[in-house]
Amino acid sequence: MNKTQLTSSISEETNVSKVQVKKILESMLKTIVLSLKNGKNVQIAGFGTFKVHNRAARIGRNPQTGEKINIAATKVPTFISGKAFRIAIK
Repeated sequence: MNKTQLTSSISEETNVSKVQVKKILESMLKTIVLSLKNGKNVQIAGFGTFKVHNRAARIGRNPQTGEKINIAATKVPTFISGKAFRIAIK
């Protein structure tokens, strides 16, 4: 399901216009991204938690040449599903 399909589904279920649902969905996603960027986790009860993990710098290898390369440290977004969410999709 893509964002357009999600918007349509929510609109049909809630009887709210697609335009309004799209604005709300985009605002929610923007808020999650900004919170993670500012170092805050986002926990939605019954659904899950969005977190940022720091991946340490490491030495990798170019698979074509075998040459060693330095891979910089980076931040990686992660999602940990909540118990109710895991149970619901079984």
